[in-house]
Amino acid sequence: MKVLMFGWEFPPHISGGLGTACYGLTKGLAGLKNIRVLFVVPKAFGDEDQSVIQLIGANKIPVAEKTVYFQQDEEFIDIIEVQSNLIPYVSEEEFWNLKKQRTVSKSRLVKTQKDLTIDFSGSYGSNLMEEIRNYALVAEIIARKNRFDLIHAHDWLAYPAGIAAKRTSGKPLVIHVHATDFDRSGGNVNPVVYAMEREGMEEADKIIAVSNYTRQVIIEKYAIPPKKITTVYNAVSPDSAGNHSTIHKGVNEKLVTFLGRITLQKGPEYFIEAASLVLKKMDNVRFVMAGSGDKLNEMINRVATLGMADKFHFTGFLNAEEVSQMFRMTDVFVMPSVSEPFGIVPLEAMQADVPVIISNQSGVSEILKHAIKIDFWDTYAMADSIYGLLNYPALSGFLKKSGKKEVKGFTWKQSAKHVSKIYQDLLHE
Repeated sequence: MKVLMFGWEFPPHISGGLGTACYGLTKGLAGLKNIRVLFVVPKAFGDEDQSVIQLIGANKIPVAEKTVYFQQDEEFIDIIEVQSNLIPYVSEEEFWNLKKQRTVSKSRLVKTQKDLTIDFSGSYGSNLMEEIRNYALVAEIIARKNRFDLIHAHDWLAYPAGIAAKRTSGKPLVIHVHATDFDRSGGNVNPVVYAMEREGMEEADKIIAVSNYTRQVIIEKYAIPPKKITTVYNAVSPDSAGNHSTIHKGVNEKLVTFLGRITLQKGPEYFIEAASLVLKKMDNVRFVMAGSGDKLNEMINRVATLGMADKFHFTGFLNAEEVSQMFRMTDVFVMPSVSEPFGIVPLEAMQADVPVIISNQSGVSEILKHAIKIDFWDTYAMADSIYGLLNYPALSGFLKKSGKKEVKGFTWKQSAKHVSKIYQDLLHE
């Protein structure tokens, strides 16, 4: 079985959990005897790990060329033509009107490089919507030129590409919902993004949700039949660094860490409020907020306002090696997410012998037994939990030992087997 898979990022070029999850799952699938994965990203940088999968960058695929000759002025004009059934849209109203009537394939002008490839940034910049549409155009070409049995698209950025590949090839489409705009926006959804998500869910033959929490959001907010959706939990890759790191803290104090995008979804402000409460009860502790995001400056200002800048550190974005080093110095990890479809980072922390505190509003809370669970808004419960883990070695030691043992059962191979079963059932249908 060959799977044509579309994603938006792939290690080492990642901005969060999406790229980590895609990498883990593809490695798990590649480890199964009957599956081969052809993974497509908008931009291939050349340093991605291709030891177990084949990676294609949409930025490396040339589009078709036609040359038109105008006799009167003897000039050549190059026209770039892409055969596509995917119609770009700019508003939700226009989108739903287009869904009601399919138009025939027609030519369009696309800006290309000299080698007839389309340039992609591979990031989340101001031209993101244009890149998503261009990605879908190239997906049609890739679908025509490759043989495969089914299509698998990760998250909303890749849904149009998956849909385009399906319409070109006639092969079944599986979409993987790692998050929805209800998670990212706190309920104030972008209508264009919502429309793209909903079309992906409607066009898909099967939907994979990363948790029952996310599955319920898909059913309630997107009106998708429950029988179409299957939950497959994420996992964690083996910690290659082990426990042999020589990294040591530069201070003789406890360290409490928040690690993730500093956005509304992740609840960084609740972590800061809880930190302020803890510092009122004990002094030999420091807090770290590792990551970047649109609320970073707001969080820095809040820490300053609370008068605890000497006890609080902002690291910015950390790569995989730096994350591992951070965990070696951490005494408690906190994930106070407001709406977390899954949450891989707590598993990585537990793997590194760090006790974790997670919000009840996270998918990972459905499967973890040896973690302290609180509501994201209950900063007093969060502060009490942090204080308890820092001051009661027996509690911390129990969660470290039990948590590390528990997390060994969450492997990408197991997740891949579940996904493989979904593939097989779909093809048999």
